[in-house]
Amino acid sequence: MENDTRVDPPETAGERETLIGFLDYFRATVHLKAAGLSDSDGAKQLLPSLTTVSGLVQHLTDVEQFWFQGRIDGQQGVRTRWSDEDPDGEFRVSESDSLDRLLADYDVACRRSREVLARYGLEDRCRGGNGEQSVRWVLVHMIEETGRHCGHLDILRELLDGSTGD
Repeated sequence: MENDTRVDPPETAGERETLIGFLDYFRATVHLKAAGLSDSDGAKQLLPSLTTVSGLVQHLTDVEQFWFQGRIDGQQGVRTRWSDEDPDGEFRVSESDSLDRLLADYDVACRRSREVLARYGLEDRCRGGNGEQSVRWVLVHMIEETGRHCGHLDILRELLDGSTGD
């Protein structure tokens, strides 16, 4: 794909730098896969589900906030679009939702996640939730979560305009 500015994860680094490198690579891939799409294409449902490019970006924004601010840092009142009443709320988008704004919100969430992560070691326990997860666990989970959804974005992008690439 054009305009690929992703930085490959380090091949010879410590555990922390390697894990963060992979997560940042996948975060940049989210941008790469969504870049240049119209708001309408971002909200287009191509599958028999709520899965859309814009919905995936919203979902990833919410999970960044939930896991880093809410779980690792133990912050109260972290906003997510899902709820008991609407467990898929973060996937609900319309053609009027600006994909550029959603990507900007994702950038803010990722920046805040990096700030939180900088204050903790990999062995530290999360302050939120039941406190049983370590920061390492959250970081590995977020690599899995973001990487999995990059695959979804890859398929959606190919269906929308034929763009392919890793």
